[in-house]
Amino acid sequence: MDPAIGWFQPEQEGPAKDLWIRIWEAQKGVDNMNVDINTRLGAKSHDYIPVDGTTNSDDQHNRVTVNCNNYFNCKRRKRENRASTFAMNHNQSALIGEHGGCPWKNPNRTYGRGVIGLHEEIEDFYNYMCPTVEEHELRISVVRRIEKVVLSLWRDAKVEIFGSFRTGLYLPTSDIDLVVIGKWETLPLRTLEQSLLEHDIAEPSTLKVLDKATVPIVKLTDKKSDVKVDISFNMSNGVKSAELIKDFKQRFPVLSKLVLVLKQFLLQRDLNEVFTGGISSYSLILMTISFLQLHPRQNAFCPGANLGVLLIEFFELYGRKFNYMKTGIRVKDGGTYISKEEVLRGMIDGHRPSLLCIEDPLTPGNDIGRSSYGALQVKQTFEYAYIVLTQAVNPLNTLIYDANKYSILGRIIRVTDEVIDYRAWIRETFPVQSYTLSVTNQEEDDSLSSCSGSESSTLESVTGSDTKTEIGGHGDS
Repeated sequence: MDPAIGWFQPEQEGPAKDLWIRIWEAQKGVDNMNVDINTRLGAKSHDYIPVDGTTNSDDQHNRVTVNCNNYFNCKRRKRENRASTFAMNHNQSALIGEHGGCPWKNPNRTYGRGVIGLHEEIEDFYNYMCPTVEEHELRISVVRRIEKVVLSLWRDAKVEIFGSFRTGLYLPTSDIDLVVIGKWETLPLRTLEQSLLEHDIAEPSTLKVLDKATVPIVKLTDKKSDVKVDISFNMSNGVKSAELIKDFKQRFPVLSKLVLVLKQFLLQRDLNEVFTGGISSYSLILMTISFLQLHPRQNAFCPGANLGVLLIEFFELYGRKFNYMKTGIRVKDGGTYISKEEVLRGMIDGHRPSLLCIEDPLTPGNDIGRSSYGALQVKQTFEYAYIVLTQAVNPLNTLIYDANKYSILGRIIRVTDEVIDYRAWIRETFPVQSYTLSVTNQEEDDSLSSCSGSESSTLESVTGSDTKTEIGGHGDS
């Protein structure tokens, strides 16, 4: 079993599983011994005396052992992604030992069976994962501090929020995407980096300037809240894309709930970013929109639609049926599938359609998925989820059919103890008094509007009614 994708299910526990694990571990040890023996037989002696006194064969043996242990050691990955469930079979107690991994399940609720229970679990998962008031206000305060630094450098600049924080489709550990709009001959990445350090916004070790990237950005982790922030310059399309997604949220009431489940599904497998071998959140959202646009059932996206059925159908489409080699995705003008030959005719600068080809609804000729080199791995992960869920909702599987005994959604999604503890820390460290919320929001809007000299606050996009209807999740209750 790939430790990055899945884990043992409850019905697989027992003596048989323990026996096969022992056999597999023994075989793994034999394989390592064979590698070590082959290395020893073919090893050449050093042309020098090693300083540490180890022989060449000792060095090779240590290297094999280290690589083997790192394969199941998720500590390095968890430092980067506290939601990661990598190698949960070997680290279950460390990852979900305290809270169990399914905090969205309501112990006082009787869930339906099969796909009905899955639908009800998705509803509860969405309510649980929606940002609490404390989490929302904390992110607003982070943006305010960074905007204050930006305006101290460039009085006429404007800071805009885009991405998941603007659309409201963010998880507890999601980063904040900001764009600074202004006029410069060269992008002042290093100037902003230095000023952020001087104002003690972030630790030097968490502040990085990616000036060679396709879209140069400044990455940082806020010192007070541990919230990650990406800052770009003059990328106005990000704001337009966020507004487009908010429009689709109004058209498809089930979009937010499906996207939040799918984002968590990819996040915990480290497939939520292009540079880790996954796909971007924007690509995932456009795939979900296309799925709903072209669904054969006309009522598939109505508010009362069964979310369990839709989730399984999504995994079936992109895990088994979609032709990645020949087909591209288009969401504008009602949505359609397009041939990659047609996409190629509209592309410029010698680019070719990528494996996961998604036409940019705002920029003709741009392929949103062109950097998703790990799209096939995402496809395989979707197929895995389809197999697991279809087995779980099958009425013939009486042992796992009942969501009251074992979580059906928990077969593909788990929330780590570290995420749950982080949310609890936010609630306790940054409490928000309910009676001061409206006053605080109004003061923030007035203050930011006066500072930036613009007619509307940069935070109106996330303090408006569209987002307020989604905050106030269960948190850790």
